[in-house]
Amino acid sequence: MSLEEFLHNLHFDIDKVSPPDWEVDWEDAPLPYKLYRGLPVVPFSLEVPIALDEWFEPSKPDHRKIGNFLWFVSGLTQYSQSVFTLEPSEQKAELIQSFRRFAPSGGALYPNELYVYLKMEDIPRGVYHYDVAHHRLVLLREGNFDSLIARALGNRCDISTCFGTIFVSTMFWKNFYKYNNFSYRLQGLDAGVLMGQLLEVAKRFAFESGVYFQFLDRTINHLLGLSEQEESTYAVIPLSVNPTIWLPNVGNIEGPFLDSELCQQLTPIQFNHYVRSRRIKEYPMLTKMNEACIMNSTGSFGWLIEKERMDLDGERVVLPPANRLSYDLAAVCKKRYSPDMDFVMGKVSIQQLANLLHEATASFQYRNDLDQGHESRISLYGCFYNVEGLQDGAYQYDSDAHALRLLHPGDHRRLLQYGMSADNVNLYQVPICLHVAGDKDHLTMQLGYRGYRIQQMEAGMLVQRLLIAASAIGMAGHPLLGYDANVSDEIYKLDSQGKTSLIQIPIGPYRNRPWLKGSLHS
Repeated sequence: MSLEEFLHNLHFDIDKVSPPDWEVDWEDAPLPYKLYRGLPVVPFSLEVPIALDEWFEPSKPDHRKIGNFLWFVSGLTQYSQSVFTLEPSEQKAELIQSFRRFAPSGGALYPNELYVYLKMEDIPRGVYHYDVAHHRLVLLREGNFDSLIARALGNRCDISTCFGTIFVSTMFWKNFYKYNNFSYRLQGLDAGVLMGQLLEVAKRFAFESGVYFQFLDRTINHLLGLSEQEESTYAVIPLSVNPTIWLPNVGNIEGPFLDSELCQQLTPIQFNHYVRSRRIKEYPMLTKMNEACIMNSTGSFGWLIEKERMDLDGERVVLPPANRLSYDLAAVCKKRYSPDMDFVMGKVSIQQLANLLHEATASFQYRNDLDQGHESRISLYGCFYNVEGLQDGAYQYDSDAHALRLLHPGDHRRLLQYGMSADNVNLYQVPICLHVAGDKDHLTMQLGYRGYRIQQMEAGMLVQRLLIAASAIGMAGHPLLGYDANVSDEIYKLDSQGKTSLIQIPIGPYRNRPWLKGSLHS
């Protein structure tokens, strides 16, 4: 299967992506977190803050503050048990147990890992892995790597003024074991959801941040000691509290730099880590896609040219004014819930819809290396039913004008339900069904195959903002990939715009299912 065909099938013909006889070996599942063995560790205090409702003053973090930051980004927060039955007539029920985090992950598998380069007074300077299971840092390399990281980014960020740099990676097997090749689509989205959470937490901690999607892959992977057949870095996020040079793509200062040259500056390192799976199967399409995304020279870095926006026909509905919401981020994330059959048709006003859309898109703005400004490469569409003050129909949301464009009037719940590959969500009980859309070529014309995973990451970042905003106004959302993109594309007439639906998020009032939950922090 060619890479072009693979990406097409990931969205429009999912059955062709994975073998029809694929069986999940549940007994041999990997852990949802990576465990290193035999390396120095720096433990964090388990007395993390309960709330995150106040914004910190800018100050260089110490050991305790960086521990709290990482816990709010990716730490284990709750242990839950719930009962699941496939059919109401079944006498037996399956008990599902899971560890929860503030940000969701497809199947609660968490394929992404966090690494961090830290320069602080109370711990050794160096590169660490964040051990989620034990809430601690594991030292991988000790030393000063400012110059190396800066060059791997094409000297587009003054790393010397940053107290830390976050590296978001993907471990291929962690969700391939369940989803086979379809995991490639999930891995980019999951990385984006995690990054969306990281950027929101960074704001509360008064950390300046920026996302670099373009970097020398093998230099960064070599620095972290990653085997590219098993794991690879997807994004680099410097953190600072001091004035810092944040450049998008202005050419290669003192460059270009080559992966082969920078890797020679580092001694190779290999570590022993525990996966739990005893039988790890091969995933050639994932490694083939990862190889196609590799950047070997900073001379290949580029930025995107903004495409001309199309003015769509349809009635324009100006939404009620909406201000940024004020909420406790920790409480809102802890309350976050992904309803399955638990949506209930409740009262939703056009003001609530306006607050949801405005909060999600306003918080989505972030510094990156893809453009000179903040041009959005993804957009929001929605099918709304029974929203007080709004005609039922399919709309496009214009965040600049804070207005909706009516594209297709009527109740579209039957079509959307028909397009679901599994009946795990009753869309007839959902007043708001949103779709994040992006270019149908997945940015590959401008960024090559790396453009696909960047697009998925940006979609995931917006999804997390939507889930946070929904929770803040008392509703819940459930991100879904088990749907027919052709159905939603037809509803919104996306094909004529050169776009396609990337993910579907039903949002609305809900009832909690019976389950037991226990907090994992003091």
